[in-house]
Amino acid sequence: MAVMPRLFRFPFLAALLLVLAVPPASADEASVRKNIEAFIGAPTPVVESVIRIPQGGLYEILFVSGELLYTDEAVSFLVDGRIIDARTRQDITRARLEKLSAIDFKTLPLEQAVKRVNGNGKRVLATFEDPNCGFCKKLGQELRKVKDVTIYTFLYPILSPDSESTSRHIWCAKDKAAAWGDWIVDGKTPKPATCDSAAIDRNVQLGKKLRITGTPTLFFADGSRIGGYLDADGVEHALKEAGGRANK
Repeated sequence: MAVMPRLFRFPFLAALLLVLAVPPASADEASVRKNIEAFIGAPTPVVESVIRIPQGGLYEILFVSGELLYTDEAVSFLVDGRIIDARTRQDITRARLEKLSAIDFKTLPLEQAVKRVNGNGKRVLATFEDPNCGFCKKLGQELRKVKDVTIYTFLYPILSPDSESTSRHIWCAKDKAAAWGDWIVDGKTPKPATCDSAAIDRNVQLGKKLRITGTPTLFFADGSRIGGYLDADGVEHALKEAGGRANK
């Protein structure tokens, strides 16, 4: 959910501000944060961080929602758009968002995920999926085509109460991987089952911490994230790209 209305829809404005960069000056990030919070007037803090960036003497405002805006020291304006380096043509905003959304794959609690192995399983992929997510069902069909990968699926029921009960039945099945595949690909309703399913609750908390607001969300070996559906070729390409970056 956006913390405030979109204020600017002119990407060239951010690029212009970059070109008109001014020399670094003394900054008070705490003051900027205070002024932004006062401007928004939310009952609880919505700003996660405020940092001075090299471009244009601007400040980057990172909201708890993961959204980025830019302002000056006096908070006299707000820029909602992308900053483009006019010399290198690099999308500064996109690079920053990718860095912020990346994780350390090794820190994922894989014991809370349904594990499936295709082929030799030498590559790894983690997904957060809701059992009632239509694109998750399409993804499930495509993942069966991807070779030599171990897939860790975190059941992440955020769409409906039924999503939670279905997730718990799948988690408590004797064969979690089979139960998940039967449901997400073949539409076979999992048999009612009970067990210690606290892992589902921990998954929801983990997803909130990682700012996962939609399913499917995929994480690769290098910690990169892709939100949304990919076909088998897209997954294969992302696995190769992530593998190359992780091995550098």
